[in-house]
Amino acid sequence: MNRTTKHLLLLCSALACAPAAWAQSATTTFDVTLTIAGVCAIDTVAPTGVAFGTQPSTATNVDAAGQLNVNCTPGLAYNIALDAGQNDGGGGVASRAMAGDDDLVPYQLYQDAARSVVWGETVGADTLAGSGTGDLQAIPVYGRVPSANFQAGSYLDTITATITY
Repeated sequence: MNRTTKHLLLLCSALACAPAAWAQSATTTFDVTLTIAGVCAIDTVAPTGVAFGTQPSTATNVDAAGQLNVNCTPGLAYNIALDAGQNDGGGGVASRAMAGDDDLVPYQLYQDAARSVVWGETVGADTLAGSGTGDLQAIPVYGRVPSANFQAGSYLDTITATITY
């Protein structure tokens, strides 16, 4: 090894062991934030109507079911109300009826399959309470026509479902 190479190796060794003058640092902190608003949607997927089908006029206690679909923020409390429909005659949810040519056929909507809990529109009294899961929740709507003893024809009512959260 020549003298110049030895000096270069010695210089390189010395530089490798010497503390670097530029090896200083400073730190700071910053926040990462997100605000999530609680939300519920009752129209995410179209509801399935309560269709009683074709029945003889002698039929009684004709049952059918439909379905609402809700999607709410996980843990968010909600209430679902069903109004009295378009043919209640001012009697509220207790006098729901489907209209035909000349008749009104009474029916009722319920929260349970046993058809014992009428579904109405007064929060805390007759609405359906639930809690969001973050996933689509299928909410059944149970219906009953007590008697089909009316004129032959087609009958219809339209219900408005409202979710409060």
